Amino acid sequence: MKSKKELIRILRTAEGEVILDATGKKNGRGAYLCPSMECLQKAVKNKGLERSLKEKVPEETYENLKREIELIEKR
Repeated sequence: MKSKKELIRILRTAEGEVILDATGKKNGRGAYLCPSMECLQKAVKNKGLERSLKEKVPEETYENLKREIELIEKR
């Protein structure tokens, strides 16, 4: 268990767009992911984000997540 501040929020907007929510305050259906490559790979493999968001997650969003996690891991 981690606090929301330690996790990355992925958001599905009312228009059906899937984006990263850095502020954690945007409106829409959100899902949280721990900032590690292992968690991201697991989420991609078992389609966890897609189930949580009830929407197909574009490959571009997964690429953005990967870059974000790489930046976090370098710190």
